[in-house]
Amino acid sequence: MFSVHVTTSFNAVHAVTIRGEDETPHSHNWKVEVVIEGETLDEDGVLIDFLEVEGQLETIIEPLAESNLNTIDTLESTNPSAERIAQYVGDALSKQIRGNVRVQSVTITEATHCKATYSL
Repeated sequence: MFSVHVTTSFNAVHAVTIRGEDETPHSHNWKVEVVIEGETLDEDGVLIDFLEVEGQLETIIEPLAESNLNTIDTLESTNPSAERIAQYVGDALSKQIRGNVRVQSVTITEATHCKATYSL
């Protein structure tokens, strides 16, 4: 099994609701890491072109960048937790990836000590 990891980041504001309590809106430099996996390499000896994944990922996160995640339609009015953002990115990327590969996971880091991973 082979895997490729691609990372990017974006800035955005959010305020999650936890146990009925609303956080104060605050911003993060969100880091996004996707893992693509597959069992075979193509005729060029690569699993998938890094640039292809980067381009798809940038298209997916573009509506999130410099936004208030609580107010954008992209997340369909869900509580914009790191887990929900990871799920959004993973599901969207899974629809775009072609060939003999799949999205294995998406990890969202909202702070150096706070990460959430969505495994597909």
